[in-house]
Amino acid sequence: MTDTPKKTRGQALSWPRSGPISWRVRIALVVLLVVASTTVWVTNRLLTDRFTQSTRNHAELRLALYSGNLLSELRRNAIVPQLLSRDPTLIGALQSGDFSQSTQRLISFVEEIGAASLMLLDKEGRTVAATNRNRLGEQHRNATYFVDPIRSNATIFSVMQREVGGYSFTYARRLEAGSQVLGVIVVEVDLHKFERAWAGISDAVLVTDSTGAIILATEPRWRGLNEKEALRRQTPQGAIQRAIRATADWTALPADAYLQGEAVMRMESRIPFRGWQMTSYTTYASIRERVNGVLALEIMGFAILLALAFYALSRKTALRMALFQRESAELRVLNTRLQREIAERERVQKTLEVAEQSLAQSSKLAALGEMSAAVSHELNQPLAAMKTYLAGARLLLRRNRAEEALASFGRIDDLIERMGAITRQLKSYARKGADTFSPVNMGDALASALSMMEPQLRQRHVQISQILPEAPVRVMGDRMRIEQVMVNLLRNALDATKSVSDPEVEIILAYGETATLTVRDNGAGIEDFDALFEPFYTTKQPGDGVGLGLAISSGIVNDLGGRLTARNGQNGGAVFEMQLPILEDSLEAAE
Repeated sequence: MTDTPKKTRGQALSWPRSGPISWRVRIALVVLLVVASTTVWVTNRLLTDRFTQSTRNHAELRLALYSGNLLSELRRNAIVPQLLSRDPTLIGALQSGDFSQSTQRLISFVEEIGAASLMLLDKEGRTVAATNRNRLGEQHRNATYFVDPIRSNATIFSVMQREVGGYSFTYARRLEAGSQVLGVIVVEVDLHKFERAWAGISDAVLVTDSTGAIILATEPRWRGLNEKEALRRQTPQGAIQRAIRATADWTALPADAYLQGEAVMRMESRIPFRGWQMTSYTTYASIRERVNGVLALEIMGFAILLALAFYALSRKTALRMALFQRESAELRVLNTRLQREIAERERVQKTLEVAEQSLAQSSKLAALGEMSAAVSHELNQPLAAMKTYLAGARLLLRRNRAEEALASFGRIDDLIERMGAITRQLKSYARKGADTFSPVNMGDALASALSMMEPQLRQRHVQISQILPEAPVRVMGDRMRIEQVMVNLLRNALDATKSVSDPEVEIILAYGETATLTVRDNGAGIEDFDALFEPFYTTKQPGDGVGLGLAISSGIVNDLGGRLTARNGQNGGAVFEMQLPILEDSLEAAE
């Protein structure tokens, strides 16, 4: 009886019984190796593409941020010379020759403005006042920032290379009294602070002017050279240094072809200022490290799996069967648990689908409510004007003045067309991006908006003063939307002056780097700036408005590439400014 089990066990371990099992194991190992190789290859491709795109997006975002900050600093300092050229104290000092207080006054200005330095030059080019007292008495007769402003009555921007390295960036404008030129005010813009900020990043950044010369860079040796010469002379430090050296001939072979931690990604962005461009180099080194880290974990996982497989195969058949039985029991328990979890997840999924449907329906209702409120708000103005014209036409008909009544009906027909245009415009909001822009004369649009508001202006007896340039000011946009913003601003100004005995509204249209429309009233002013452009925020009485005018106007101006701002005037009242990018042809014609 003891020999039978031994014989059975021997038969189980004999070659005929173990042959088929061995082949199945071999096939399983081959499949496992194929799956492991495929998984590693697919993971490498997917993660490389993903991390590369992520690095590219971060580089583009940083480049947009750097160029925006640089442009903002230039535009912020561009207005300073024009303001200082009108300072009566500086003009009086140049006329009298007494500059004892001029330097102190410039120091007080530079702390408030945030410029690098200020200099006041007399008509001979001598420094008579400066925030840097060491520069007093210097001669600048042949300097560009003195010669060009003396010949022109505009603000002149200059870029000059310093003797000790680097560049200086200045805005200059002449000071005059009547027709007599007294001197020049020079404002130096501190753009090198951006170089110091860029030095703490892992990118190499440079800024070139319209001639291709590098005027700002994270590497000081690059300044004054073109990009190709700069890369040959000095490469950035650290990991980016290795990358630049590996792709020195990037014009022949794109840097994106290298993904071994040695190449760089070259990004370029145009700065809308005198043909300047910004270029950045970003290393690929981190991409390979992150991908290799994930691949190492996968390979380790498959290696552990193979080790466990060989370990399991080395066990005796009896122990293997016992393990299989125990694992089968555990799998049954896990299967039961998984079935319960699957049932629970299906129930949660159904609940989630119902919640998503409810949320979508609520979102549709909210959008419908907001659109209805916007339509009601934008049609109230034409309806009020139509009511006024109908009352006038009724009175004219009673007095047998039929021709004048027909004129009122003509205006009513125009208002109906206006209402139809408004509804079409509001429909276009749902098809965002389908609008086509064309050149718009801001003066004509303002005249049309004032014609729209004519009944309310006559009824309220509001004093309207306009300051308009002689030359036409043109922008690229949608005239209907621009007129809508103007009407909203004028209506808000009229509502703000309801409690004022002598209501006044001042309209100023100016041009420069942007077309600026300013609407100023003498009302009570603005109390809450944070919620001013939020939808449904209003300080009016119930029935006078729903608080969508400024929110809609702000969205329109943003879509046109401009901005809508608000502030309180120095003498009280509110001041709204709409700034839109001006057409270059219009600016040259105006000059």
